[in-house]
Amino acid sequence: MPVVVDIWAPWCGPCKAMAPAFEAAAIELEPHVRLMKLNSDKEVAVAARLGIRGIPTMILFHGGREIARTSGAMAAGQIVRWVRDRLPTLGA
Repeated sequence: MPVVVDIWAPWCGPCKAMAPAFEAAAIELEPHVRLMKLNSDKEVAVAARLGIRGIPTMILFHGGREIARTSGAMAAGQIVRWVRDRLPTLGA
């Protein structure tokens, strides 16, 4: 199952602004895509291993491999479109 991870931090204004959009995108994309959040302040080693340089960053994994990443806040529709464009088998 494809997984989208939103890497964020509690002090990040754009991260906080994007949170409701990420939740709305999850409602639209699940159960075909799992959406998760990773607090980069609490999971410093994981964020470092992922090579996170700025937040918010979203990474799309499929088959255990990273297939896409993007940085910057997005609206719900943009998140859904970003995922669907990279997973054409999902359809519209």
